[in-house]
Amino acid sequence: MLSPTTLDPASVIATPAPGRACGPCTLCCKVYDVPAVESVAGQWCRHTKQGRGCAIHATRPDHCRAFHCLWMTEGWLGPEWKPDRAKMVLSLDPVSRHMNVQVDPGQPNAWRREPYYGQLKRWAASSLPQKRHVLVHLNKVTTVVLPDRDVNLGVFEPGDRMVARERMTPAGPVIDVEKISHVA
Repeated sequence: MLSPTTLDPASVIATPAPGRACGPCTLCCKVYDVPAVESVAGQWCRHTKQGRGCAIHATRPDHCRAFHCLWMTEGWLGPEWKPDRAKMVLSLDPVSRHMNVQVDPGQPNAWRREPYYGQLKRWAASSLPQKRHVLVHLNKVTTVVLPDRDVNLGVFEPGDRMVARERMTPAGPVIDVEKISHVA
């Protein structure tokens, strides 16, 4: 059995909810690094045919084949959350269960617009008891959405990790988050 640190996200296969299809949406082909096809987050994959899909769909890499965004897998998410409309791609980390929000760099403030920002804040609040967080990624920069504020943690390098701590204040518990850099 694989430990959580060796789990390959490509091995976690999510299935689309009934009635859901990517259609002309290809935003995941812009917001993620996919080394197998030399695709860099923030730039369109060279195999993307905007509005039509993937030119190598039949032979696409396993990471692409296994990936379905939350809009695809969760029928309760409304049409406003479809990535080509929202300008962001939602996913759950298969190990930590943190919600990842990959924002289209062409629309860097999309996540701050309503109805999205209010919902991200509500998800942040409801995730705290499970020690899960909402992480917004704009290219390589990560911001943690907390119920009371947003914390920009900057660029994560391989080996870096996020640490969250609860501290008590006169107004009640507050969560502090920070990036811990890996020192080689």
